[in-house]
Amino acid sequence: MKFTLSWLREHLDFTASLDEILATLNTIGLEVESVENPADSLRGFRVAKILEAHRHPDADRLQVCVVAAGGGYEKVQVVCGAPNARAGLHVIFAPPGTYVPGSDITIKAGKIRGQESGGMLCSLRELGLGAESDGIAELPETVVLGQAYADYARLDDPVIDISITPNRGDALSVRGIARDLAAAGLGHLKPWLVDTVEGHFDSPISWDIQYETACPFVVGRLVRGVKNGPSPDWLRQRLESIGLKSISTLVDITNYLTFDLGRPLHVFDAAKISGTTLSLTRAARETFRALDGRDLVLGTDDLVIVDQSGVQSLAGLIGGEATGVSDDTSDVFIEAALFDPVRIALTGRRLAVHTDARQRFERGIDVALILPGLEAATRLILDLCGGEASEVTSAGSLPDWHRQAWLRFERLESLGGASIAPDEAVGILEHLGFTVKERDAGRACFAVPSWRNDIAMGVMLDQAPHLDPDQARTAAAAVHAIEAENDLIEEVLRIHGLDSIPPQALPQKTAIAAPALTPAQKRLGDLRRLCAMRGMMETVGFSFVSHEDALLFGGAPEGLRLLNPIASDLNQMRPTPLVNLVRGWQRNAARGFSDAALFEIGPSFHVDGQKLVLAGLRGGETPRSPGVKLTPERSGMPRLILWRRSIR
Repeated sequence: MKFTLSWLREHLDFTASLDEILATLNTIGLEVESVENPADSLRGFRVAKILEAHRHPDADRLQVCVVAAGGGYEKVQVVCGAPNARAGLHVIFAPPGTYVPGSDITIKAGKIRGQESGGMLCSLRELGLGAESDGIAELPETVVLGQAYADYARLDDPVIDISITPNRGDALSVRGIARDLAAAGLGHLKPWLVDTVEGHFDSPISWDIQYETACPFVVGRLVRGVKNGPSPDWLRQRLESIGLKSISTLVDITNYLTFDLGRPLHVFDAAKISGTTLSLTRAARETFRALDGRDLVLGTDDLVIVDQSGVQSLAGLIGGEATGVSDDTSDVFIEAALFDPVRIALTGRRLAVHTDARQRFERGIDVALILPGLEAATRLILDLCGGEASEVTSAGSLPDWHRQAWLRFERLESLGGASIAPDEAVGILEHLGFTVKERDAGRACFAVPSWRNDIAMGVMLDQAPHLDPDQARTAAAAVHAIEAENDLIEEVLRIHGLDSIPPQALPQKTAIAAPALTPAQKRLGDLRRLCAMRGMMETVGFSFVSHEDALLFGGAPEGLRLLNPIASDLNQMRPTPLVNLVRGWQRNAARGFSDAALFEIGPSFHVDGQKLVLAGLRGGETPRSPGVKLTPERSGMPRLILWRRSIR
């Protein structure tokens, strides 16, 4: 999960330094992977103005420019080959000694075709910030001469990348990260409110849910009369700062809300939808072309959104190319839904679809944010693209996500290992959004917030089918209670600081420590050491070999033939590790190293089972005649000694 420091300020009011933020993130379990500041690679570049521009006397395509860049560079001559270089233009100037990342060069003062040149006028591509251009970057007249370009372009904004554990879907949003930092005492969480957009007409498109287990609730609305196109600078820069490509305003709005609030959405070009109903249903083994241009073969358990002409979206994963928005889009239909995390994960894994939407849906999204998320997207579309919004149309109903969890204060020390006062524990949970419902001296009951799916959702694993129904209900209730309390303990310990938990050794069962290795493990170690002492090198080979090789070493029964091998020459379970050793020796001998001694301890496979085998090989050359010494000019006959022995 990537975010910038300025983006974090949109949700968190803080005065802490970058180092304090990074240290706190690590302390509360949001491990920092990397920190990058784009301004670090732009040191030295400054804003300048071309005072004069004349054609180079000895080169038709070059111009001799006089540049003012402030602070020691009031009047500098620069030779430039850009066709748009002209007097009065505000540009990006690189003085001598500046490293240009886009061209991998360091600027030096010198002469170009006999004319002095004391720097370089740059394009955005040369700064590594844009695509190929026909000339140097043109800046507005309002710039301040001599100002660092990174400050002017607001690029001095560190990008923080954190790793997220599978249970923390709420941390896949900038607001979720801000909430955790505020709970840790690193600032105050700003309130987030969204204006309800009044609908002016009924939506001409409605929903129909036919696969309720995969999608219990969906909402949408039409916005007509929009004008799509390039995103405004603030939106484009915000997405590009975390590595996302700006596509168009409509698409960028959905990507922005995915990272800002953790609320994935999708937009359809309403003019490309056939009929008046979008149905959420099972796929029927169709071939579906996604927005990334791939053709996906769907299965019967995959959830799709269809209209009268067929599949238009792989729900929760990726939209379809046929109904994607473009610059010509004038009416757009916004979709916000609640999808089953397991179904999304299984479909995404089978089809190898990796998207930001999948990453959030398979961890569980904020159930209470479906309608507010739709309102937020509508408001941004109206503000940036114009248009008029319809009434909200929906299908299904929100599942009851409300859940309460008890915390016994003594468990913070008996299970968590940290002595934390009850008031501090309650305060931490309240800052994280948990609401106290009941409390006494020994425990407290909390209402779980909607964004904590890891605590609010039910048990995901199936119970054993042979359990008595009453026993199964009792066990399920106990699991709910135990897991919820353990989750609350984890939250308190995490915000209190995992580093503050004192280390404690595990109790010893006996005064004398048990041996680290079993007799079987020790025997394997002795065998390895024995072979190594005899000058042999250990190898680790595939358990798969070619069918032809297996026939040469004891047979290749069809029962051990692979139906879906990882390679065409690895389609048979090996009858002995000698197959791998011989092939390895052949490769060495072909390169002039025939004096190889190899061994392996590994499995051999047979129809009646599997055995662990020690196999060895020693290769070399034997004189062709007795008493004749081998020399580089006089080679001998190749020889191999093979042996194997079952260990167990």
